[in-house]
Amino acid sequence: MTLLSLHITLIVVRPKLANRWDVTPTQARQIQLSLRDQVELHDRLGTLRRVAGADVALDLARGRAIAGIVVFSFPELEELERVWAETPITFPYIPGLLSFREMPAILAAFERVKREPDLIFYDGHGYAHPRRFGIACHLGIILDRPTIGCAKSRLVGQAKEPASERGNWTPLEDKSERIGAVLRTRTGVKPIYISQGHRISLERAVDLALAVCDGYRIPRPTREADHFVGAVKRGRAAGRRHP
Repeated sequence: MTLLSLHITLIVVRPKLANRWDVTPTQARQIQLSLRDQVELHDRLGTLRRVAGADVALDLARGRAIAGIVVFSFPELEELERVWAETPITFPYIPGLLSFREMPAILAAFERVKREPDLIFYDGHGYAHPRRFGIACHLGIILDRPTIGCAKSRLVGQAKEPASERGNWTPLEDKSERIGAVLRTRTGVKPIYISQGHRISLERAVDLALAVCDGYRIPRPTREADHFVGAVKRGRAAGRRHP
């Protein structure tokens, strides 16, 4: 089944690209390599009125992936909507192939979004990836909209520690290429890793990540999405329905 067969007429956030998920790890890497040239590393955002955070929690006991999306107004960051969906886990855990494990659930959740976001923050890497095609890039290409990867830990590359004050950042580099930024989002607190997903420059990605931070280490969109899917997972594990 292709992604294009999953959507219906009323879906606001439509997949623009078909992609098989029932593939082998070797095929998954080939798909990444075949799509990475479509990633746009420059700004093509348009007016930002709404931003979204997206994340996935894995319920391994039930063999399910639970995706959550929280949409906010921008720049006010007033919550407008939150939706979730779950799908079977069909791909093993392999570093660098996260999208093949999480993306089916994320796309199912986006089918339920009614307030279309102009920019998506994903709790994972984008261009800061061994093949320069992390899940934030993959999601951006599939949906054809701007995306930013916001990761808590480093997958690849080296960087100097940024100065301790909020807003400082240093380049994350791999093989002499700048692939992301190590960003201090809160003074004196461990930095996070920002990378381009699609249709955005690194400098703009850093600025927007700071713009959606509200005093915590993790930007609000991905922080809220993380808390949301955790709550849904706990409810589902206990046999409860979640609103």
